[in-house]
Amino acid sequence: MLEIPSKVENHTFKLYDLEKKLKPVGYVIGGGWEYDHGYFDYKIDDNGSYLFVRLPFQAVDGEELDVKGVHVTLGRPFLLAHKYKQGLDDHVDDPNPLVNQFSEPEDPDAPFPPEWIAAGREYVIELEQMIFNDLEISPRS
Repeated sequence: MLEIPSKVENHTFKLYDLEKKLKPVGYVIGGGWEYDHGYFDYKIDDNGSYLFVRLPFQAVDGEELDVKGVHVTLGRPFLLAHKYKQGLDDHVDDPNPLVNQFSEPEDPDAPFPPEWIAAGREYVIELEQMIFNDLEISPRS
């Protein structure tokens, strides 16, 4: 994991407004979300490792993410590498292997490849521009 300081840190927006802007360009809310926080993930590459730009967010004022109109405060974006095993896991220890046939990750927090760091920083700059240059999305007062 490699943190990238950004202008988006500590700004608060409606989650719905962020989703409207970020999802059409490929950002998804990652699977690691909880009732009060989550992440927007953008997959940069998937050649042996999944490389992501991850933007954390936290619900404000005790709100929960599934409440209509929830506001979230953005955290510091970071670059994340998730290295996976090639092929199927022939030794899966799962009571229902027909549902879960994917390999366990080799390293869910692998070192981010140095040759991708500059590109990752560019993605964060584009993220800032998408958020702040869109008049439909404005920080919460």
